[in-house]
Amino acid sequence: MKPGITVVIPTHPFRVHNGMLARAVDSVERQHLVPDDLIIEVDKEGLGAAQTRQRGLEKVTTDWVAFLDSDDWMYPEHLKVLAAGARAHKADYLFSYYMVHRRDGTPWPENDPLGHFGKTWNPAAPHQTTITTLVRTGIAQQVGFTDPPPDSTVGGHRGGEDWHFTIGCRDAGAHIVHIPRRTWAWVHHGLNSSGLPDRGDAAIR
Repeated sequence: MKPGITVVIPTHPFRVHNGMLARAVDSVERQHLVPDDLIIEVDKEGLGAAQTRQRGLEKVTTDWVAFLDSDDWMYPEHLKVLAAGARAHKADYLFSYYMVHRRDGTPWPENDPLGHFGKTWNPAAPHQTTITTLVRTGIAQQVGFTDPPPDSTVGGHRGGEDWHFTIGCRDAGAHIVHIPRRTWAWVHHGLNSSGLPDRGDAAIR
């Protein structure tokens, strides 16, 4: 591995054409801490987020990998805040917090689906996160992404591929740290796919 950060964005054809992917990429290019590489994987086969994200992850050659969904975007300080947190806490896996945005891009502060801003991560009693994280590549590639069983749960939470990845990193010994800063936009646009190829805008062909 070489020093630096790679951003991995999985997407599907609908978001390539409707401008969401372009908005996500633009947010990466505007980072105060410029990443060393950007990998975009387009799910043309309809396989879903897990397999598409895994394809991108396998191509990463930098020490760190940051994940971003193609319908969301990073605020300019996102990578800089997480990288500083990694140094300060000697962490392996970091997640900050989001501001929910509406379809038109406006902030929606009263909408907070997870509701744990500032809550310290406890590996013995983990709480749900999203995939917008910064992770040491060695651990991320060791754990990887796989399709979870339908309707699976982990610790009382819906067991999506992102949550299974988080628990896998915990079980691999990763030091996971929450940075209590709102550094990215989680967009609720009415066609969110939850990483599934037959849900939301992923099903539009």
